[in-house]
Amino acid sequence: MRFMAFASRNRKEILRDPLSVFFGIGFPLAILLLLSAIQANIPVNLFEIGHLAPGIAVFGLSFISLFSGTLLAKDRGEAFLMRLFSSPLTASDFILGYTLPLIPISLAQSGVCFIAAFALGMAVNLNVLLGLVVLIPTAVLFIGIGLLGGSLLNEKQVGGICGALLTNLSAWLSGTWFDLNLVGGGFKTIAYLLPFAHAVDATRAAVAGNYAGIFPHLWWVIGYALVISIIAVIAFRRKMSGDQI
Repeated sequence: MRFMAFASRNRKEILRDPLSVFFGIGFPLAILLLLSAIQANIPVNLFEIGHLAPGIAVFGLSFISLFSGTLLAKDRGEAFLMRLFSSPLTASDFILGYTLPLIPISLAQSGVCFIAAFALGMAVNLNVLLGLVVLIPTAVLFIGIGLLGGSLLNEKQVGGICGALLTNLSAWLSGTWFDLNLVGGGFKTIAYLLPFAHAVDATRAAVAGNYAGIFPHLWWVIGYALVISIIAVIAFRRKMSGDQI
């Protein structure tokens, strides 16, 4: 439990920038409202709310990578971590200390998305709670990507990689906006080699009550989350033992 004080510090640091937290929650919500408005004015069922909301919930978590990566890169840039390296915290403690405060924020973001979906006509049921549980590995995945970027890159580079690039990858390769079967071929194959489409499919299965359809996809997300988190710990440990912070 050595990392708990460090996690508390990181939580306060994140909440000191409420505008970024608001943007992270508000932007996916704005997209959900926009696409629902489009659906209300077209004759085909393109953006059905029960299908769209789980995808937007996954897409919204991509912004968590920017939070985690920027916070770590900023601490490195200000040599804050250099002073902490004299403490008994290990590399795993540091990564956990950055990860834990972002889990509640991730769940709050997804919860807001589903509450808005209820207001827009999605059926209210307890399966949404299961959907939130299924989203936890996805949140850990995106946090891990951010922490890996923050361990290796400076604050400006993290903004480009974990901001523009990652959000676009997660948007287009997740099947949030369109059925990947419509494109098929190599595009679909690449999409399902990455975790984003699996995260969306697992969440949709949970919200729909299709329990058998959750784990074929969730295992992919859990596997990616574990591997990326381990790599982030290794990268951070090398920074701890090296001269470059």
